[in-house]
Amino acid sequence: MKNWRRIVTWGIFFVMLSGALAGCKTQEAEKKQITLRIKLPPLTVANADTGVTDSYEVLNQAGEEFAAQYTDYDVTVEVVKFAYTEEDEYITGCFDTDHAVDVLFEGYFNMAGYIHTGRVVPLDDIITEELRADVDDMLWKMSQMDGKTYMLPYYSLQNTLIYNKNLFRQCGLAEYIGEEGTIQSWTPEEWEDILATLAEKLPEMTYPMLMYAKNDQGDTHIMTLLRSKGSPFFNENGRFNLNTKEGIAALQWIADSYQKGYFPAGCENMEIIDCSNLFTNNQLAIYMANSATLPGMDRHSTGVANFPSPDGKGYNTSFVTGFEIFDNGDPEKVQAAKDFLRYFISNEELMNYAQVGIPASNATAERVSKHIFMQEAYNANTGNTVDFTANNPNWRGVRDVFYTHIHELLAGTKTPQEAAEALDADCNAAIETGWENSKLHE
Repeated sequence: MKNWRRIVTWGIFFVMLSGALAGCKTQEAEKKQITLRIKLPPLTVANADTGVTDSYEVLNQAGEEFAAQYTDYDVTVEVVKFAYTEEDEYITGCFDTDHAVDVLFEGYFNMAGYIHTGRVVPLDDIITEELRADVDDMLWKMSQMDGKTYMLPYYSLQNTLIYNKNLFRQCGLAEYIGEEGTIQSWTPEEWEDILATLAEKLPEMTYPMLMYAKNDQGDTHIMTLLRSKGSPFFNENGRFNLNTKEGIAALQWIADSYQKGYFPAGCENMEIIDCSNLFTNNQLAIYMANSATLPGMDRHSTGVANFPSPDGKGYNTSFVTGFEIFDNGDPEKVQAAKDFLRYFISNEELMNYAQVGIPASNATAERVSKHIFMQEAYNANTGNTVDFTANNPNWRGVRDVFYTHIHELLAGTKTPQEAAEALDADCNAAIETGWENSKLHE
């Protein structure tokens, strides 16, 4: 009898255990399957503890780790890299398809425009008070529209010019070479002396300074040069305002500089990568770089300088890189995407990769301070940073037309006056179209 009771008891226990396990399996099987698509252009990162430099690799690692510990949904993270010239195809061209972007990791100058599509969701519900206090107000302001936060800053890069010290020395310009780790600023008179001397003394097929107008890649640097004669570039309403005495003077300076041999021959048909190749081959004395690209260069032969300004203090631009989440009609996928960002910003190893520039997180910047390239110099130079978008929508549309008028200026088919008028008309038309079509996420 006792054996029979023992058998019955164990049988009941086994049935209960089997039922519990079956319930767990059923519950697990009922988890919604979600594929998160994280998209990014070619972007570098840095982490002295790992040596990994490709953002694509970091995001794959983050996706795998997130999916392994995530319990709300059965998540697969797919990371997709696209070329800068393919951005429209991979972002707006994929709306309402199975390949739509869920999380975008990119620079703000393109990301900001997507906010006006109505697809980008506010992120204020994942921003804790601790995180908000950890990031400078300036970065939060750049991330917001109408009081809501649509972009999550990760790091910023400061774009300046760079110069070949060896070519400067060969041309007798050693006096303009600063100490390693510093950022030079030259007066307008010094700029003219430098460029004129380089044009006179550089070997044949070697040129003083970058210039290009084949496409929209690198157009921000041309925009910065258009401030060289005192133009604020935008008016009080954030619209292009180059048809002024200062704006026309800057366009005239570009046209005159080309005639003087300060720019590469045929630069109207060159793109920024062509100038990069010239600089790498010691055929260009002055190019551009930022804290992500500069460390890979020979620091002993490469100097850093601001873009020219009337007061001699110089200009630079700051590029913020961060995250954006898109709503593709599935609220559970949006929630999973937000949870991925929560996971990412709470992971110190992943946050440390922001040391490629100046981390948006002050705690991260302090933690990896000794690994941040030229941190003190770049921080001291922030007072010379200019706003190159004025938070305008449809910046892609602006870029589509801007370079065409610089091309015609360099080709000699437009005068500086005509270029100024055309730039204001076409770029402002693109901005107006952006505002007319602007729709924020509801």
